[in-house]
Amino acid sequence: MEGPSGVVFPRTGEGRSTSAVGRAVVADALRAVDPVGARAAEHETNWRHGYLAHFRRLVEAGLLSRDAALTIARDGLASLHSRMTVIGADGRETGLAEVFAAPTDHEPLETATVSGGGPIERELSLPYRGQRLRGDDLRRRLDAWVGAGVVEPSCAEAVGAVLANPDWLDLRDQQVVVLGAGAEMGPLPSLLRWGGDVLAVDLPRPELWRRVLQTARRHGGRLRLPVRPGTAGDDAALAAHAGADLLHRLPQVADWLGGVDGRLVLGNYVYADGATNVRVATAVDALTVHLQRQRDDLALAFLATPTDVFAVPADAVRHAERGYADRGWVRRSLRLASGGRLLHRNYPPGADPGVNDSLVPQQGPNYALAKRLQRWRAAVARDAGSTVSFTVAPPTRTRSVLRNRALAAAYAGAHRFGIEVFDPATSNTLMAALLVHDLRTGGGPAQPHPWQDEAYAAAHGGLWRVPYAPRSALGLAVLLGLGGARA
Repeated sequence: MEGPSGVVFPRTGEGRSTSAVGRAVVADALRAVDPVGARAAEHETNWRHGYLAHFRRLVEAGLLSRDAALTIARDGLASLHSRMTVIGADGRETGLAEVFAAPTDHEPLETATVSGGGPIERELSLPYRGQRLRGDDLRRRLDAWVGAGVVEPSCAEAVGAVLANPDWLDLRDQQVVVLGAGAEMGPLPSLLRWGGDVLAVDLPRPELWRRVLQTARRHGGRLRLPVRPGTAGDDAALAAHAGADLLHRLPQVADWLGGVDGRLVLGNYVYADGATNVRVATAVDALTVHLQRQRDDLALAFLATPTDVFAVPADAVRHAERGYADRGWVRRSLRLASGGRLLHRNYPPGADPGVNDSLVPQQGPNYALAKRLQRWRAAVARDAGSTVSFTVAPPTRTRSVLRNRALAAAYAGAHRFGIEVFDPATSNTLMAALLVHDLRTGGGPAQPHPWQDEAYAAAHGGLWRVPYAPRSALGLAVLLGLGGARA
């Protein structure tokens, strides 16, 4: 059996332990701001189940001040970069910082270009429940989402600005790197529909690239993809030789992108299961730092998961409190019968900001660390003056979610508690529109604290504004989803 290679977790006393690294990174992130929290993370004996409190503490400690939040982000990033290692093709293990200087036996990547023959759309439209919403219909939908607490008012305002400025959708002036080109939540279809210039990176999987190439042919944008040297021919030949594994070919991808003239937007839409998610997230972050050193105009784009811990505006807290006050006798009784374990209030009354804890235990600490890494990079890059698009995406019926039976059931029952779960086409188009807004406005309005940057234009599906703390309703949502019962 072959050992690991590429970007890997380091050897520790526990082997290549993901839990040991997770504990250490969280502790290092907290140490300067919250030493008590750092010690608690270091001494957590059951990281796989106990991580929830420590990831919440990272957010709470950051609320002390802007400097505290940025210190946590910088120290967390530094800790992860100092710990993760790279195993080369020769079996030699080196630090992550050496990956771009190490010799490689891989050939450089070449570029294949596909220009679609389809029309370039100049009007924002959103697929939603079998319809295509445009103009006033789309504005009414945004208003309905705001009224129901599904998106933040700033989300509707940002999308409304794109509606009011259709020329923003002319993306021929934008070179957007889509890392994770085949991701269901990624913006690739919309960017190509709007005439964008997309540099696509994903694993060398022919079936994935066949789908991407079909999308490119349908629309009016330009697709550039990395291919093996000498690749030529039709789409079948391109699909067979396209792609690059970020875990193992990071220097080649860096060289490929480094050879592109002009400003780049580096969009991070990668995902993998389990521990590999942290490995690939770390690889992307190393690539980001490398490109930032080469390009002082590099813009960054991220999608945040709604199933995380966020500080939220006082208006969201008040919305949740109104719902809690108006809950019916059935739900009051359930809370009493459960001894307070079920359906407890989302926030303490009057919290400003509130702390929304929507972490889902089933997703695990590796998923939480990979997503927190992206949040830290967004905060640090924005503080350094970079244009950053960071948007909280709604709960979405992606393939990865539906593979998890408990999560799939929870999503099926979530509407009973005021949470809307989106179809992938709705989510990725909505998020692409928010990306356009951010690119045209320099990353959106400047905010005094990173938590407010994260909260801006969030489309959380209702998790921030429902009356109940999400995990206190999770079990009931699973039961309702499995049984199709009514609350």
